[in-house]
Amino acid sequence: MALEIERRFLVAGEAWRSLVAWSQDLEQGYLVASADGPTLRVRSSRASASQASLASGAEAWLTLKLAATGIARHEYEYAIPAGDGLALLGHCGSKLVKRRFGLHLPGGDWVLDVFEAGNAPLVIAEVELERDDQPVAIPPWCVREITGEGAFSNAALASHPFDQWPSQERQPILQILAVVPS
Repeated sequence: MALEIERRFLVAGEAWRSLVAWSQDLEQGYLVASADGPTLRVRSSRASASQASLASGAEAWLTLKLAATGIARHEYEYAIPAGDGLALLGHCGSKLVKRRFGLHLPGGDWVLDVFEAGNAPLVIAEVELERDDQPVAIPPWCVREITGEGAFSNAALASHPFDQWPSQERQPILQILAVVPS
């Protein structure tokens, strides 16, 4: 059984950019999304989505996530044909776009998502861990831990983008993001 254990953080500033190992443009949509139940997501590399004909090497994935305990979730992810991924995205009622960056950082598998469209200017870093009590050095540009905060899940941001949050919820987040760590 696949188990995903991750911690998530809001990011301020640009200091993380010197740690980038790779990047990928992604579009993802949700066929099923529930705060307490299963989530079924389709994700496609936007590079493949913009091609008139799908070349080999285009990527798409179908992912099922189920609740577990603490910060862990059961996760099953499968590569699917790019054309199927694009077709499934067409059936998704809620979607989001982002650029994902892989980072060279110790202590786990770090990625950082720069959200676009209605979820800009959110930048969220995630670190995948081997166990939930694993120590990890948190970089100073990770300004607030959001692990377990449902409003910041990708599924929630797809159905209720940040630009649609009430001002009294958005403003404190924008203030946090405006303070560049030293």
